[in-house]
Amino acid sequence: MSRRVVLLFAVACGAAVANVYLSQPLLVTIGHDLAMSPALVGSVVTLTHVGYALGLFLLVPLGDTADRRRLVVTQLLLLVGALATVAAAPTAAVLLAGTAATGLLAVVTQTMVAFAAALAPPAARGRVVGLVTSGVVTGILLARTASGLLADLAGWRAVYLASATLTALLALVLHRVLPRGAGVSAPTPIPTPTPTGVPTPKLRYGQLLRSTVTLFAREPLLRLRAAFGLLVFAAFSTLWSSIALPLSEAPYSLSHSAIGAFGLIGVAGALAATAAGRLNDRGHSGRTTGAALALLTASWLPLAFTRSSLWALALGIVLLDLAVQAVHVTNQTLIHALHPDAGSRLIGGYMVFYSAGSATGALAATSLYTAAGWGAVCVLGAAFSLAALLLWAWTQRGAAGVRTR
Repeated sequence: MSRRVVLLFAVACGAAVANVYLSQPLLVTIGHDLAMSPALVGSVVTLTHVGYALGLFLLVPLGDTADRRRLVVTQLLLLVGALATVAAAPTAAVLLAGTAATGLLAVVTQTMVAFAAALAPPAARGRVVGLVTSGVVTGILLARTASGLLADLAGWRAVYLASATLTALLALVLHRVLPRGAGVSAPTPIPTPTPTGVPTPKLRYGQLLRSTVTLFAREPLLRLRAAFGLLVFAAFSTLWSSIALPLSEAPYSLSHSAIGAFGLIGVAGALAATAAGRLNDRGHSGRTTGAALALLTASWLPLAFTRSSLWALALGIVLLDLAVQAVHVTNQTLIHALHPDAGSRLIGGYMVFYSAGSATGALAATSLYTAAGWGAVCVLGAAFSLAALLLWAWTQRGAAGVRTR
């Protein structure tokens, strides 16, 4: 793969996943425009994430049996339709249906991650996954900032129209650039050798979904890396779902745009995590994971001083995002290598745990902030991080025992 194609994957992934987070700064404005109650407008975010979780299980595995180029382009074009529906929504019902469809189709991000990993040579797979994942995280972190700024200039509907236009443009470019026929490679539920000359039938859709569950049952490494993903993204979501609360209160009382600008700081940590992909290519995945989890745990110390120092907050954000993305890149590189011809199912199944961790962290952090304040939120994030570090240490001890025997 040329660097140009890798960067195209990164941009496309970031633009697609950003659609999941566009609505968060717009909820109040949307609620006023469509006369929605606070509870109903809050369901915009919930339905988007529910759609995304369903898409991870129902759509991403298709990348193992379909032409990935055609699948990516088709999903992007359908996503354009969903975004246009939201932009033109005359009623709350149409808006909610459009946001659910947006979340469902935004999982094209994970199809592209698996596609990029499959196209990359094994010796450079970690670097490629690292670069593409940096695009994903950059899209997540910048989505709120861009959404808020554009809404201030042209209204909330313009946000979705702009995203639909960008998505359509990316679909056209990817259609012209990506190779044809890539990804049609998963003939069996679990890749197994077959007698020479005996053709193996392709999986039906139901078999494809069941084989994702079978992969988890048979692959301890997949289960371990899914557990890491759940815990580190619970910590990630603990910070990013609640950080606006202390920043919008005294002594800072920052505006929405100023709060969103902290996402720009997180991008620095996300981009630095591309080094984790190179370390994986050199066989240092275990040490990379341990160092990143230790850094993740330590990041909550400066974050605890958020109320007294924005510099401490900035440092904590960079450390946390760097650590989370280093683990995330390592996870995806390792699990894809288990069965390259089942890469979409592996990454889709893994990302279900990512979504579960994100939802858990967001719900727990916002509830805990109301009850006990920012200090308790930092303790929660540190607890998620420490649990992941202890899990890593326990697995390393077990691996050392096996090597000794």
